[in-house]
Formats: sequence, C-alpha cells, structure tokens
Amino acid sequence: MGEGNGAGTPHGSAHPAGPARPADERHRARARWSAFRHSPFFPATVLVLIVAAAAGLFAGSYTYAMANPTPHNIPTAVTGVPAPEIKRAEFVQGMERALGAELRLRHFPTYEEARNAVDNQQVYAVLQDRRHAAELDVSGASGATVAQLLAETAPRVGAEIDIPVAVRDINPLQKGDPRGLALFYITLASVIVGFVGAIQMSVHARELNPAERIAFTAAYSALGGFTIAAIVDWGLDAVRLPFAESWLILALTMFTSGMFFTMCNALFGRWAMLPTWGLMVLLGNPSSGGAVSWPLLPSLLGEIGRWLPPGASVNAQHTAVYFRQHQHFFPFAVLIAWAALSCTVFWIWRHRHPGGRDTARTLAAED
Repeated sequence: MGEGNGAGTPHGSAHPAGPARPADERHRARARWSAFRHSPFFPATVLVLIVAAAAGLFAGSYTYAMANPTPHNIPTAVTGVPAPEIKRAEFVQGMERALGAELRLRHFPTYEEARNAVDNQQVYAVLQDRRHAAELDVSGASGATVAQLLAETAPRVGAEIDIPVAVRDINPLQKGDPRGLALFYITLASVIVGFVGAIQMSVHARELNPAERIAFTAAYSALGGFTIAAIVDWGLDAVRLPFAESWLILALTMFTSGMFFTMCNALFGRWAMLPTWGLMVLLGNPSSGGAVSWPLLPSLLGEIGRWLPPGASVNAQHTAVYFRQHQHFFPFAVLIAWAALSCTVFWIWRHRHPGGRDTARTLAAED
C-alpha cells in the first residue's frame, strides 16, 4: 500500500542537493579568505609583492638620480673687471649652452673673498678675468662631478670664442678617494647598519624595555661609528678623517637611522621596514649629494636631500674632511632633529612596540 508514496526514490535516500545558493558561495569565499588571512601564506604573499616592488623602486630611484646627472644651476664666483678682449658674457653664455644649465654668477671684489665663498660651499667655482685669457678655478672637494664637468667644458667653450681658459683644481680630493665616493659609502653603511641593528634587536633582544632599547641603540651606534671610521682611515688609508668628528657624525647617523626604525616599529608594527626603507634608502641616499653633487641631481631631490638624515650626514662629513675650518651646524641640527623626533614618538607610543619584558610575559602566558 505504501509503495506508491516513495515511487521513484530509493528507500531512505536523501533528496539530491540543488544548485549552490549565492549566499552559500559568498560565505565559503569569506571563509577561505579568512583562513588565508590568518595563515602564514598571507604575510608571505604580501612580502613577495613588497620585495618585488622595492627592488624595482630601489633600482629606479638610483638610476633616476645618478644614471645621467645633469646640471640645473651652478653657483659660480666672478672676480675682476672684465676687459673687452675677455668677452666674459660671451664665455658665460657659451658655458650655459654647453652645460644646458645656468651659471648663477656671484660677484666678489677680490679673489680672497671668492675663495672664502668656495670654502663655505656657497659656490662651486671661481671665474677670473685675465688680459686675453681667463682662469676657472674648480673645487673637486665641493663636488667631483661638477668640477669634472666644468673642467671639461670650459676649455672647449673658450676655444670656440678664441679665449684661452686655464683650469685648476684649488681643492682636490684625497688620493685614496679620487672620485669622492668614500664619504658616500661610509654614510650608506652607517644608515643601513643603523636600522638593521634595530631590526635585529627587535628580534633577538625583544625583552628590552623602551629606555634600555634606546640605550643599546646608542651603544651599537657609538661602536659601529668607531669601527667604520677606523677601518676606512686607519685600516685602508682611503680617506684621512678628522677622526673624532667623523666618528661623531657616523654614530649620530646610525643612532638616527636605528631610532627611526624603532619609532616605525611602534607605529606600524611588522611593516615598519616600509617607511624606513622608503625614507632612508629609496629617497635619502640618492638625494644625499654623496654620489652625485646636488647641482646635478633632479631639482626636487637636490632640494630635499639636505633635510634628510643621509644628506645631512654626507654634508657634515664632507665639510669635516675637506673644509675643516668652515663646518656649519645645519647638518648636525637635521640629524639631531630626526633623532629627537624618533625617540619622542617612540617613547609616547612605546606601549604599542612589540617588545618589552611585560609584553614578553604576556605572550608567554598566552602560549
């Protein structure tokens, strides 16, 4: 009797499932995304994308700044009263056409005043008028690339307008550093080792409390600055450094870089490397004026470079080595300001930093 009621379906079998509803599909998609977000594959995937982008940006920033350095304006001192035979205006115009840049002329009554402007790094060359000739004094220590460009261009332009031009380097680079890159390299080392040291402390000395973290950052900065200066000067004899001043600059640079990462670690957690790498390496080092002089950098980089820690460090180091009697406080003020800002922000937000003994005890209890 009951056979007709179950016709067409096996006894006890479930009804076949119908097509999945959109709500079910969305629920499963959200579940899969949530599982992925909480798996180790999510940060690994993000890191793959970040590293790939950072590699391209790193190469691009240095290529943009250094591959084809082009002058925009070159401050140049002028002394003497031009005689009709010298044709100063014609020579300057020829230089500007050949360089594709403006020579920003500053007139000085005497050569001594013009030379003092070179030592104060206000101008990069001195143009002197002589009867039937001209002299162009360049300063390799002020910027090797600028001096080389001026030295190559001036005699050629002079020949075109029948003016002999004598070129001399009044402040050459040291023999162990003929291209003027040693100071850039030691600054690069102090910047990178500064934040790498902070990264390593956040991993291997996680239990340090805030004051202890600042103190140990200062300690490795002082020792690291000493070893950089000692190896470059005493070990390799590449550059004769005013040791105490160069050591101070390197240590302050390392401390600033390390504390900047520590501040970013408190603000951004595990992604602190992004702003650190962006400011210190992608932007700071190409604009520092160490590898390519500021007048040859793209205008924006040339302007902002001296306000960033790498540029301030190169500036201070460069003056200490080649213009010892004309050191100025500005680059030190820039480094001190960045270090003070980093320490202050880190201290205010220290409760967000992933380190500290209280944090470590909490994590251990949760485990």
